[in-house]
Amino acid sequence: MKILFASDSLKGTISSKRAGELLWKAANHVFGAMEGEILAIADGGEGTVEAVCTACGGRVVECTARDPLGRKINAHYGLLDEESAIIEMAAANGLPLLNESEKNPMLTSSWGTGDMIRDALDRGCKKLYLAIGGSATSDGGMGCLSALGMRFYDANGNVLAGRGEDLARIAMIDDRGLDQRLSDAVIVVMCDVNNPLCGKHGAVYVFGPQKGADEQMCEMLESGMCHYRDLVKEKYGINPDDIPGSGAAGGLGTALGIILHGVMKPGIETVLDLSLFNEKAKWADLVVTGEGCTDYQSAFGKVMQGVGERCKAIGVPCVGVSGSLGEGFEKVMDCGIESIMTSVDRIMTLEEALHEAEEKYYWAGVRMFGAIKAGISVNLRMRD
Repeated sequence: MKILFASDSLKGTISSKRAGELLWKAANHVFGAMEGEILAIADGGEGTVEAVCTACGGRVVECTARDPLGRKINAHYGLLDEESAIIEMAAANGLPLLNESEKNPMLTSSWGTGDMIRDALDRGCKKLYLAIGGSATSDGGMGCLSALGMRFYDANGNVLAGRGEDLARIAMIDDRGLDQRLSDAVIVVMCDVNNPLCGKHGAVYVFGPQKGADEQMCEMLESGMCHYRDLVKEKYGINPDDIPGSGAAGGLGTALGIILHGVMKPGIETVLDLSLFNEKAKWADLVVTGEGCTDYQSAFGKVMQGVGERCKAIGVPCVGVSGSLGEGFEKVMDCGIESIMTSVDRIMTLEEALHEAEEKYYWAGVRMFGAIKAGISVNLRMRD
């Protein structure tokens, strides 16, 4: 039997690669020596750079970048080859970089994302993959663009810093200083939301509260974002609200998709393409995927949905091993996942589950492969 192991990470406990190792060990426990391959997978969120670099033989590099509040930090991104880079916006401007008291989208900026892009350009990269989930910002991408040479001026001719509070103060957008190397670069934006820039389903009202915005702050940011939208529409002839995903990452989707002419693609699809998933899955007799918690969200741009649908199209059976099951988990079984085994095997606290994560995941794999082996035996007896 040939098995492709393509699991997501289990956040905070097991990496994508380690999940594959545990499942391979479980398969060997049940079947004895068998052929297998581990493919690190992510959905465009946390862990994407590590997963894609592992799958593609790339390497992770560091650069100096500004965090959401402008402090210099060491951020990392991936080099896939001499001309391609993969960047996680959250590595420099993600919400986990702030403590609770620091969360304030009026004061945060996406400048550090521009720092990483510029560093990749300095290294000769001409194709940039940007995963933009997990942002701490609502600045419309002003900070990122400013780091790349654009200037936003207020009514008095002062250069704005590019924070959320500056959206309402923009009087002029000057893109003449934008890094010329971007005109020759291909930018792929890994985006899994369709939110417009403004409105009740836009960047501010949907995502602002989780970034620290109260009701009054949301109203101020929304007013500024609408002003920014109108300026972008006037200058570039495109209404951001007509572009699905323009509101992603606090409006960074607008900066990358409209001003820098990036192409929006679902994160999981981009990762699977970069990892040559279809080619590897066609080799396998079985694909095993998994994640930390499978629920209704798993059917919307997550790893198990992406892997399952690819397998269904190719005609390769696919099963999943998950840390736990939540409400609506059955929806992912319409996406090509034929069976799901959970690693929770008794009533336990969350702390216990996290502490025993690797052991539980391994034994869940043993149970899964045991069931598959029994099914093979039944099929052989029926043929006899």
